[in-house]
Amino acid sequence: MLASFYDEVLRELLVATGAALFVGNLYALMRRQADRARIPETTVARCRPGSPVRGLGHPSPTYDLARAPIGRSLLYLALGLVIMIWGIASLAS
Repeated sequence: MLASFYDEVLRELLVATGAALFVGNLYALMRRQADRARIPETTVARCRPGSPVRGLGHPSPTYDLARAPIGRSLLYLALGLVIMIWGIASLAS
């Protein structure tokens, strides 16, 4: 009885992980056009060495992509779809 519960939870987590991967990358691909307008703003902010907002020439410790890469997003989108379908199929059986 308890093993069946854990199997069910694992299958549901598999569906949720695949769906999150799919939806997140679909959203990133849909936002590519809106992010195009943001690229000049962030590029100018990165190139100013004496900006009072960022400190005196200290680069940002985080790496922020201006736009989502198409290849990686499509790969993760497909991977999320496969994982989600696999999880749904395992729940149905």
